[in-house]
Amino acid sequence: MVKETELHSCETHADIQAREGLDELAKHYYQVLQLLGEDPTREGLLKTPMRVAKAMQYLTQGYEMDAHEVLRGALFKEDYSQMVIVKDIDFFSLCEHHMLPFYGKAHVAYIPNGYITGLSKIARVVDIYAHRLQVQERMTLQIKECIQQTLHPLGVMVVVEARHMCMQMRGVEKQNSITTTSDFSGAFNQAKTRQEFMNLLHHQS
Repeated sequence: MVKETELHSCETHADIQAREGLDELAKHYYQVLQLLGEDPTREGLLKTPMRVAKAMQYLTQGYEMDAHEVLRGALFKEDYSQMVIVKDIDFFSLCEHHMLPFYGKAHVAYIPNGYITGLSKIARVVDIYAHRLQVQERMTLQIKECIQQTLHPLGVMVVVEARHMCMQMRGVEKQNSITTTSDFSGAFNQAKTRQEFMNLLHHQS
């Protein structure tokens, strides 16, 4: 049988930091439950502090990832110079103001300038920025800038559509509102190019 000390001896420094971070987060969530008037020692809540700590660590794992490296890891020289669109990329994020979820779809287009990247990497970039405490406007800008700075395309455009639980669960309590943000660069500064993207985005196959 492998002893616990032997298991821990196999851990990297990053593993140890993550485990210690989880323990510290769990302690704080234990206190939060108490402050809310709950009893963290009752059966249903015994494991809740650690469960929430693990969930929060997962939901904010984007801080530990480099979106630029993800794109550079799948960079291919290609003469294709027409619009590339990856649409309907599902994402979930946490609003930094109330730490409540906002979720929806991101649509990304770029016009290559000698290099393309793997299509799944575009979705991965969205995930990395979504897995941080965010505001939708900043996330839209970060996705665009990452692709622009890494691929150096002729242009990039990003459109994000999302529902915000901070609007649905509290405050104005508007259940059906959708927030749309967009950002663009290069060739997409031309209205004709932006319109082509929007037409393709809403084209029903």
